[in-house]
Amino acid sequence: MFKGLRDRLFSVSREAKTRSIDDISEVVDESGRRLKESVLDDLLHDLELSLLEADVALPVAEELTKKVRDSLKGKRVDKDFEIEDAVRLALKAAVKEVLSEQLLSLNERIKAKPPPFVIMFVGINGGGKTTAIAKLANRMQKRGLSCVLAAGDTFRAGAIEQLTIHAEKLGCKIIKHQEGSDPAAVAFDAIEHAKARKKDVVLIDTAGRMQTNTNLMDEMKKIKRVAKPDLVVFVGDSLAGSDAVEQAKRFNDAVGIDAVILTKIDADSKGGAALSIAKTIGKPIAYISLGQEYDEFRRFDPDWMVSRIFGDPPPKVAEEV
Repeated sequence: MFKGLRDRLFSVSREAKTRSIDDISEVVDESGRRLKESVLDDLLHDLELSLLEADVALPVAEELTKKVRDSLKGKRVDKDFEIEDAVRLALKAAVKEVLSEQLLSLNERIKAKPPPFVIMFVGINGGGKTTAIAKLANRMQKRGLSCVLAAGDTFRAGAIEQLTIHAEKLGCKIIKHQEGSDPAAVAFDAIEHAKARKKDVVLIDTAGRMQTNTNLMDEMKKIKRVAKPDLVVFVGDSLAGSDAVEQAKRFNDAVGIDAVILTKIDADSKGGAALSIAKTIGKPIAYISLGQEYDEFRRFDPDWMVSRIFGDPPPKVAEEV
């Protein structure tokens, strides 16, 4: 996973690695040598281009490059100094810092208010939104929380049917109306059902026509006004790269995103979407989806993501909601 990004990040330092210590450094004083500014400039220029090729948004690529520069500028070197290792360590620290700026504990959020806890999901069609909802419902039920699904994508009969199939497999209640009905009414009825039956969580699916569709955004705003969700989650396809970032920004402008779920992480060969979304909209990545099975879904953990990007052994992730 993320082999493409990892190869891009470290190919830039291979040429420098073959240079002699005199080529890459200069004598400071009797205490030793330091990395040449010209070598660092060339290295970081190539690094920034490589990040952009890996679908990292420009402002994020610039910030990561600056963090690496700050870490390496004036760095003392000796005959055993390896530029590739130095860049790797500096970049790992920078990536982890970006991914750790915003974190979310859904478990704490759910416990902090009386039930039902209402989550509204937004995102364009094809991004894996309905499957992500089912996976989260499965995760919650395994941890003792009861769920109600709301088939709020009334624009497509197929979406209602898909969520119904998931509800039947999971053994949880689904509230649905006929195709073309008011999605806000579906959300309202689901919440009322949850209140009456003392259910813990309501998960609201929504339509996902093109993110530039004004009517869609107006529809999202209405659902939010009616449902008053405790959390609005954007579900984005990591394979969409910079498009996923733009989609997240549009939904955030329209309804306000509280958290992100990234799907198709297992197929993403570049890895830029996770870094870009986390930084660009300033919202936490709550979960990542790795496949089609219900259990292929996990809490986002910066250490886990960094280990995947850099090919390190994955750390253990806490198993809360």
